[in-house]
Amino acid sequence: MTIRLPDGQGGLRAYEPRATPLSFDTGAPLASRVVFSAAHVVADPFADTTPDSPAAVDWDATLAFRRHLWSHGLGVAEAMDTAQRGMGLDWAGAAELIERSAAEARSVGGRIACGAGTDQLTAPAQDLAEVRAAYEEQLALVEGTGAQAILMASRALAAVAKGPEDYLDVYGHLLRQATEPVVLHWLGPMFDPALEGYWGSADLDAATETFLHVIAAHPDKVDGIKVSLLDARREVELRRRLPKGVRCYTGDDFNYPELIAGDDRGFSHALLGIFDPLGPLAAQAVRVLDTGDAKGFRELLDPTVELSRHLFQAPTRFYKTGVVFLAWLSGHQDHFTMVGGLQSARSLPHFARAYELADGLGLFPNPELAEARMKNLLALYGVSS
Repeated sequence: MTIRLPDGQGGLRAYEPRATPLSFDTGAPLASRVVFSAAHVVADPFADTTPDSPAAVDWDATLAFRRHLWSHGLGVAEAMDTAQRGMGLDWAGAAELIERSAAEARSVGGRIACGAGTDQLTAPAQDLAEVRAAYEEQLALVEGTGAQAILMASRALAAVAKGPEDYLDVYGHLLRQATEPVVLHWLGPMFDPALEGYWGSADLDAATETFLHVIAAHPDKVDGIKVSLLDARREVELRRRLPKGVRCYTGDDFNYPELIAGDDRGFSHALLGIFDPLGPLAAQAVRVLDTGDAKGFRELLDPTVELSRHLFQAPTRFYKTGVVFLAWLSGHQDHFTMVGGLQSARSLPHFARAYELADGLGLFPNPELAEARMKNLLALYGVSS
């Protein structure tokens, strides 16, 4: 059996799907690395919404996907960029998502960390005090659920800050207030153009010094940092300068196998959007790494990089579309609809290549279902079987 896929040049080519998927075991918690999957949200396809209206979420399917991740030993990073935070999911929706997911985590014993930001500020902030107050509100909600807090990069802070000292002021204030150690998130402008010049400078070397200054001033309040700059060299240099006990969680969806494997001077833990579609395979790879078999770990995870780089290709911020597309093909949801209508953000050739790469990796639990759904999408675009 073959399926005809767009070749990216206006034609079609034949592709033969694999017959059997890979088999993944659920198992014990991961030991050698702390691994979070940033998880997507499932839209309610029957809600009468527009791209500008509040998100309508299918809560049952959304929480079921989190249970799927927990069953493989992964932690869930909630209400982050992958959940379309600021790209379809507003603060009211994110707050409900945090509360529901944290309750679900408690019920199943799953690890969870949740994003706290400033996205309730829908108009430009007037000053730093307004930004601090917004952060405080969200930090209180996250900590009130019992979840670990991730201090997300703030568009409002980037817009109002006049220099590095303003970042030191805001983050120092928040870290002093935090009840438990938090994760600091540095999200690069390829993920969100509004974050250009974060930490007070467009010069990444200068920004890094400010970032490290924040951590050094409050090492007991920083569990770790999540770095999403897609620059492996810079991440390695940064993690080597962290205070003892502060983890580096890679957010590099281009270079994660080498960063997680590490070198003789250290390694990165993980908090990755690509581990949403790769969850079971990623967990299996880390269990191999738990035995000390770095070569076996790389042999499992290196072949996934081509798919990840495809999903995260520029404009990188639209990677969520590919993540949800693969969740649909995998049977984790019954439709390919996204909050904010973001399913329209990638092209048919992009979807076809994502399907081919994921199928080749054996990611689909039911390859026949994935093929049938891919054919349905092709038919919608006018491609006959």
